Amino acid sequence: MSALVVTGTDTGIGKTVFSAGLVQALGARYWKPVQAGLEEATDSEVVARLSGQEVLAEGYRLQLPASPHLAAEAEGVEIDPAQLSLPACDGPLVVEGAGGVMVPLNRRMLYLDLFARWGAPVILCARTQLGTINHTLLSLQALRAAGCRVLGVVFIGAPEREVEDSICLFGKVVHLGRLPMIPGLGKAAARPGRAAGSDALARAFATHIKLDLIREVP
Repeated sequence: MSALVVTGTDTGIGKTVFSAGLVQALGARYWKPVQAGLEEATDSEVVARLSGQEVLAEGYRLQLPASPHLAAEAEGVEIDPAQLSLPACDGPLVVEGAGGVMVPLNRRMLYLDLFARWGAPVILCARTQLGTINHTLLSLQALRAAGCRVLGVVFIGAPEREVEDSICLFGKVVHLGRLPMIPGLGKAAARPGRAAGSDALARAFATHIKLDLIREVP
């Protein structure tokens, strides 16, 4: 296994926590190409505290918590996709996008275009709340139209079996498991030092995520 891309149907759905659990389970490194928003704990900091694994430096660190293209423009810069090639490293690498699939990097390129350029398999994170069928199917459609290889969908939240089954049926996609909400995990991850919820996340992953399917990726 080399690189795995983690993206989502929207922002704030829990893909950073999922990424942390995946990094921990695979013994992987983590990379966030663009970090937009520096006032609170960054995604890289959260993953480092929850996983205990190595985190690579972001390609861009931007102050404004907004879409990457807007955050960059606020600082008078433009994100150059040529500076966002996948890092070469030994062992697996988990790469987390920003927000959803169609988030702009600059005025000409979306994260989706970057995913297609990388050619790495993609895991799509989807919440289980109302509206997820539409958002998830549209995201799957966009990924495939761009030529991305979709490894499967991971659901995050309370169980909604009929909803999950509907997405897998209409989206013709593999169900990679459902990560339940872990109480207090977000606050623990924002504090300095190894997060107290790290062990709880590892247990949840071992119980609910189909790691065997993910580990089979060549």
